[in-house]
Amino acid sequence: MKKKQAKKKNLSKKKKISEVDAFRNIEKKVPSLTPKSKQSSGIPKYVADRMARRIFFTAGIPTIMGMSVFVISYIIVTRNIAEIPPSSTIAISALFFLLGLGGLSFGILSASWDIEPGSFFGIENIPLNIERAKAAFKPASQNFDEKK
Repeated sequence: MKKKQAKKKNLSKKKKISEVDAFRNIEKKVPSLTPKSKQSSGIPKYVADRMARRIFFTAGIPTIMGMSVFVISYIIVTRNIAEIPPSSTIAISALFFLLGLGGLSFGILSASWDIEPGSFFGIENIPLNIERAKAAFKPASQNFDEKK
């Protein structure tokens, strides 16, 4: 019984470190994880903004229309304007959602990576951006093929 009490006394006799000193020591011991040279391989901000605008128009508007089909259909049916089958409401809504999904891909792939914006539709940038996407995944697939 006395041994247990002695251990408790030893624990309480340890030197207490203030919180300020503890955090100061942590900051000294942890090496910096940020690389010294800023070499970014990400998407530039002006390209990301251009993609976001294209995505808003090509994917956002059809998606909003896909959701509004349910509301419009509900209003038409509840006010006895016309009898709309539920299957046609779902089919029209699904068509708008698929159009939005295609618009999402189009908005990303049609954005120009040049500082100056490209054409209005950006169709000429699609093949170039597909090649860039393939090149981004190529090193990973090469490593995978070597292991086989």
